[in-house]
Amino acid sequence: MPLTKLQFNPGINKEMTDLMSKGGWTDSNLVRFRKGLPEKIGGWEKETSSYYLGTGRALLGWVALNSTKYLGLGTTFKYYIKEGSSFADVTPIRSTTSAGDVTFSASNGDATITVADTGHGAVKSDFVTFSGASSLGGNITAAVLNQEYQIATIVNANSYTIEAKDTSGSTVTANSSDSGNGGSSVVGTYQINVGLDVFVASTGWGAGTWGGGTWGSGTSITETGQLRLWSHDAFGEDLIINPRAGNIYYWDETNGTSTRAVVLSSLSGANLVPTKGLQVIVSDIDRHVIVLGADPISGSSRTGIIDPMLIAFSDQESATNWEPTATNTAGSLRLSSGSQIVGGLRSRQEILIWTDTSLYSMQFVGAPFTFGVNLINENVGLISPNAAINAPDGVYWMARDGFYTYSGSVKRLVCSVLNYVLDDFNSSQSFKTISFTNKEFNEVGWFYCSSSSTEIDRYVTYNYLEGVWSIGNLSRTAWLDEGVFEKPKATGQDNSTGYLYIHENSDDADGLPMDNVYIESGDIDIEDGDGFGFISRIIPDVKFFGTSASTGQINFVLKTRDFPGDSLTTNSTNDVTSSTQQNFTRARGRQLVLRVQSDDDAATGVRTGFRWRLGSNRIDVKSDGRR
Repeated sequence: MPLTKLQFNPGINKEMTDLMSKGGWTDSNLVRFRKGLPEKIGGWEKETSSYYLGTGRALLGWVALNSTKYLGLGTTFKYYIKEGSSFADVTPIRSTTSAGDVTFSASNGDATITVADTGHGAVKSDFVTFSGASSLGGNITAAVLNQEYQIATIVNANSYTIEAKDTSGSTVTANSSDSGNGGSSVVGTYQINVGLDVFVASTGWGAGTWGGGTWGSGTSITETGQLRLWSHDAFGEDLIINPRAGNIYYWDETNGTSTRAVVLSSLSGANLVPTKGLQVIVSDIDRHVIVLGADPISGSSRTGIIDPMLIAFSDQESATNWEPTATNTAGSLRLSSGSQIVGGLRSRQEILIWTDTSLYSMQFVGAPFTFGVNLINENVGLISPNAAINAPDGVYWMARDGFYTYSGSVKRLVCSVLNYVLDDFNSSQSFKTISFTNKEFNEVGWFYCSSSSTEIDRYVTYNYLEGVWSIGNLSRTAWLDEGVFEKPKATGQDNSTGYLYIHENSDDADGLPMDNVYIESGDIDIEDGDGFGFISRIIPDVKFFGTSASTGQINFVLKTRDFPGDSLTTNSTNDVTSSTQQNFTRARGRQLVLRVQSDDDAATGVRTGFRWRLGSNRIDVKSDGRR
């Protein structure tokens, strides 16, 4: 009999039964489709050995007037600006005590130091830097005290604890001589409160699940009660920063990365600057600073309480003047459809704004109204503030019920993996969902938390030129596509330490083999299910490319079953290299499944330095009777 060519439709389809998926792929990991063919995705590597504290939640790249490239990184603990190879901590300062307001007490044999500071205003995990302290008399020296600490526990409103350490980070235990209090010159400098790293029920808007818990309730929106998310945008060469539900901050590029961001309202000439906001955006054409979910003006000041449907904007070309007058363009407007603004995105000549129920378009219209808003759709929301993204052909986003695109009108995407994503989606951690683009491969996608995880562990990708979907497992909590920088960058963890990774820059996982790379087909009917087939030979069609293409090795796995309800039986696993002509095998059944995978058990030398792409593979199959 002639050889049978195994041809599969591009994309992953998990909406059909295994048998109905004949001619298609049903599962994959770390595989994309390009020109209709499946291939292993590009790898990644740490950009530098420098690390950051916390979980990365936001990335932004911009260029200063002197051509210096900056990277802004917001984490659950801090805000950094990266210039070159290191992260500069520019986290704003919340308060600084007077000398002598802070005192210390230690216990013999214990590394725990109790810090007394009346009305400190700190929460657990906040960062504080001490200066001016003297030795407690023993092991707790001045050098031990006069450095940055992360607060271990909150005792009460007037005291908290830290764990003593030396300048290298090693724990220091007090002895019996540590009976002092640090002296009368101690100053405590507190960074802004940290937010939450995990959604916690009953902590304000956004903490509950969609349609349940506190979602949509009147609970006050507070910075410390929110999952710590950041919005940031360049204002010229400077940077405007907003921790969700927190204050608005400004970083001046001329002061350099050794200078922290400051409260925007503290700048010279500041007038009625919002003190709270859910998201900050700088309009690119007309140069207004826009705050979504701002606190309104009451008399001669701001209320300090977020109105979740209020949009405030500054005077044109000014980040500091927010007082509406007849001679400027500052002002505000309030949306009506929905109960809270979830997120906004600067797009082509408009700003798209999603509430929990609707999508609006906000456009610059000039005096006297400055901006106008149009309701685009009342039946679509946004699953998280960072779940919308610009792509060359339009805007894509994830909602509660699926994926959508907008390019003048809203269209719901036909998704062949929709139920797979939604059925195993942790809705309580939905606000962690982030969108991404990978323009080199015409992809948009979303990283999200599966139902068994409280942190991002999966992704779903859509190739908008070819209209196909792929899925996989990968933890990336913030993403920045190529543009300012040559390759995509993303935040991730390595042994609980946060690093910045460059993607599509290698064939491996930070110098190690990329494990569990595979793609698996739906069931292939042999003899249309009327009889059994016997597969005796595989002729692979695989292209290997990369520095180790000649030594790379993958597996072709043949699985069979007799009926759709049977479990699959693995009949053979065949090694395939660039020089493999054919593999002889023995497999018998009514239905055949092909799985192509990287060989996780092989030596490292045949698993690194290459990628692979499948072509038109063939099998030698003969009829083997009906029984």
